[in-house]
Amino acid sequence: MYRNILVATDGSELAARGVEHAATLAAGLGASLTIVTVSEPWNTALTDPSGLVGFDEFLKDYRAAAQAHADDVLAAAKQAASRHGVEATTLFVVEQPPADAILETAQARGIDMVVMASHGRRGLGRLLLGSQTQAVVARSELPVLIVR
Repeated sequence: MYRNILVATDGSELAARGVEHAATLAAGLGASLTIVTVSEPWNTALTDPSGLVGFDEFLKDYRAAAQAHADDVLAAAKQAASRHGVEATTLFVVEQPPADAILETAQARGIDMVVMASHGRRGLGRLLLGSQTQAVVARSELPVLIVR
């Protein structure tokens, strides 16, 4: 039924439940598993166009921290998949809106199901915090499994 599953994670406890669920599902179906994490784009409003203030150092630090975080997140997620007997491919998408990165990765890799976690926020909380999960659900042509 599902042969190629993608799970998105940001390293949070909730996202880890999504990874566990995706790994269990992949193991039961004999499916491949792709684990993706994404770093948000650098806010160019914080960049000094003259180059005099040294914001380029902030950008370097941001990118280094994003890479280190992604390495940790993906290692933990791959270990979770391994506990379920699933070989997982990991991918870090750099400085892209997460929903865009998830959907583009799914299309490029022939994914047939996306698994994501969601807090299930409503009202003002969802409006203020946004929801990458909601954006993926709204725009995806693939089945999206939401784990809470």
